[in-house]
Amino acid sequence: MLYRYSRWDGTQQVFPFDAEEIMEELSKELIDDNFSDLNNALQKLYRWGLNGPMNERMPGLQDLMEKLRAMRQAEMNRYDLDSVMQDIKEKLDSIVNKEQTGLQRRLDETANSEEKALRQLLEKQVAKKQQFLRDMPKDPGGQLRKLSDYEFMDADARQEFQELMQMIQQQILGSYFQGMKQAMENITPEDMNQMREMVQDLNQMLQDRAQGKEPKFQQFMQKWGQFFPPGINSLDELIKHMQKQMAQMQSLMNSMSPEQRRQLESMMQAMLKDDRMRMELARLAANLEQLYPMRGMNQRYPFQGDEQLGLGEAMDLMQRLQQMDQLEQELKDIQYGRKGLNSLDEQQLQDLMGEEAAATLERLKELTRILEEAGYIEKNGNRFELTPRGMRKIGQKALKDIFTQLKKDSFGKHKTSLVGSGGERTDIGKKYEFGDPFLLDLEETVMNAVFREGQGTPVRIRPEDFEVYRTELMTSSSTVLMLDMSRSMILRNCWAAAKKVAMALNALIRSQFPRDNLYIIGFSDRARMLQPESLTQITWNEYVYGTNMQHGFMMARQLLGRHKSGNKQIIMITDGEPTAHIEEDGEVFFSYPPTSRTFQETLKEVTRCTRDQIVINTFMLEKSKYLAHFVEQMTKINKGRAFYASPESLGEYILVDYVSSKKKHVK
Repeated sequence: MLYRYSRWDGTQQVFPFDAEEIMEELSKELIDDNFSDLNNALQKLYRWGLNGPMNERMPGLQDLMEKLRAMRQAEMNRYDLDSVMQDIKEKLDSIVNKEQTGLQRRLDETANSEEKALRQLLEKQVAKKQQFLRDMPKDPGGQLRKLSDYEFMDADARQEFQELMQMIQQQILGSYFQGMKQAMENITPEDMNQMREMVQDLNQMLQDRAQGKEPKFQQFMQKWGQFFPPGINSLDELIKHMQKQMAQMQSLMNSMSPEQRRQLESMMQAMLKDDRMRMELARLAANLEQLYPMRGMNQRYPFQGDEQLGLGEAMDLMQRLQQMDQLEQELKDIQYGRKGLNSLDEQQLQDLMGEEAAATLERLKELTRILEEAGYIEKNGNRFELTPRGMRKIGQKALKDIFTQLKKDSFGKHKTSLVGSGGERTDIGKKYEFGDPFLLDLEETVMNAVFREGQGTPVRIRPEDFEVYRTELMTSSSTVLMLDMSRSMILRNCWAAAKKVAMALNALIRSQFPRDNLYIIGFSDRARMLQPESLTQITWNEYVYGTNMQHGFMMARQLLGRHKSGNKQIIMITDGEPTAHIEEDGEVFFSYPPTSRTFQETLKEVTRCTRDQIVINTFMLEKSKYLAHFVEQMTKINKGRAFYASPESLGEYILVDYVSSKKKHVK
């Protein structure tokens, strides 16, 4: 692996965890969770982040989601959405007041005019306009409708009203078409006719889709693409965009009080005086809802602040809140494995939540890369799998968990000494005896001669001076670990402990007893071989009813028959009595409570194992009378051992017994 070093300039990113620490967290999840496989464990790391041994913390997706929710709630706590109409009403009041002031100014300007007829005509016009203004409706929609047909006398009031109308038209029609805001800066009746034609063509295209016809999307975009943002390449993308636009206005209305919503609807009607345009927009909304329902996109937001905002600001706020909703849903999809991390729009995340959130996402993406580079996992299609090195790491973690719980006097409870003349050299010395392997301890031999003769040279060595190393007989054994995979092991919360023992035993044998053979068999309705690396992948749907020990013993006996080693054993972990066996026709017979026939067929296999000098040690996780009765009969036949154990102490019993039976001193 190539590493490149450079001077620190403050811009480099340092990942807070290394591969070992990440793998430690993954191992905890894979060992202790009954339902977890590697990809589920990775999903949980993404969701909850990592906590390091020195209180380091790397946030996960859940942290991002909680921060996102807090940001959204802060927006709703800040603003008063009903102030949108208040802002428009204040602008209208200002326009009316300015017009009234202008009317009075015109009268004052002609107060000394010598043309009485002209002054009288002006007075009549002003009086009529003043009465019109006094009779204005109270709601903004009604005022807009009235003033749109009113001829202003004050130029400034006229200019402000035109700007207000354009602003409202931009926002309302912009809720349908993003490009409409720019197109309506100087809208004319001809422009409105063109927009109406565009909406007609859009409705025709949607109706073609509903009738199974091929919509003329490319032709439509060539003609009307200026009303939409770039990057829309299909009708589905266009519809999705329009739904978002329309949902913003609908959410705004849903979030208002009933009175303010009525006023906004009235104002929208006033803006769209063209009846045909209103009809086409209504058809558009109906077509969109029929083809692609909004499904909660137009939700209500409970605002409770007091800060005012205008219509344009409110529409931008609705867009931001809906983007937050969309981002939250994407975070949920990633958390639960429906999407991958790469599906998240990093730029949108940064725009909504800032650079720190984007950095968190980048770190989460780095997790799998770091593990891949360290050789712990590898990609297979769309899923990750543990490498042999990753499996060894998990086994070492399981072994560590088990042995850190042992008391100091746990080792050596089952020592057995044998006399012999072979084996591996130890570091313990002894006086040479005839027949011992001549593994000379030269230093001790010379010192014995010096002590006998005293100082001086040469050193004369006699036979009684010889000291040799003791040897240790390292037995070789073949073991089958039988794991009960019936549904009750999950329901009684026993499978995690059994899985941990299997991983730890595999790690122990591979690292310390490489001459040994270990097989793992899972049994439920039938028995089957399990590869150590598959233990972390077993999920709920692989557990079925039935405890078929007979088939498990049969398969174990066949596997152990391949080896000439005199030490052959079966370690069985179960929480229940045998409830299934294989009939002569190969079919599985299941019954609960168990039948005497199932007991008999299972004990026949125990007898065959005993005849082949295979020792069966049973670890029972449940003290049922049926299981106790069966195990009692089995031990009488096989002379093996039986232990009642809890899931917490299971590993201690099995691994200590296994280790202590391996080393035997040769005297």
